[in-house]
Amino acid sequence: MSREIIRTDNAPRAIGPYSQAVRVGETVYLSGQIALDPGTMELVTGGIAAQTRRVFDNLRAVCEAAGGDLARIVKLTIYLTDLRHFAQVNEVMSEYFRAPYPARAAIGVAALPREAAIEMEAIMSLSG
Repeated sequence: MSREIIRTDNAPRAIGPYSQAVRVGETVYLSGQIALDPGTMELVTGGIAAQTRRVFDNLRAVCEAAGGDLARIVKLTIYLTDLRHFAQVNEVMSEYFRAPYPARAAIGVAALPREAAIEMEAIMSLSG
């Protein structure tokens, strides 16, 4: 099965040797997104809620570039430098997703690139 590299200017460009997403068949693997503004490549300000919204906006842009949307995400992995932000992240997530929700994990980490407070990666299905 061939791989298709997904790229959009509506999400931050990769800050390392990776693709924004890779499509294999009807499955799209979205690389981790931090709260970078795609226009400036700077981390957004305003705390965890603002960073979480920017991450979801970035993921949405990559989903759309691949021919899908956030509702097609089947697995979401969230990395947080402070698990005390878990409830706020859930509140923001409820602005972007409706039931049935994707499978999800939230993992506490020591640090993230560019001193971000949150990073998310996802798997999206284009079938069904």
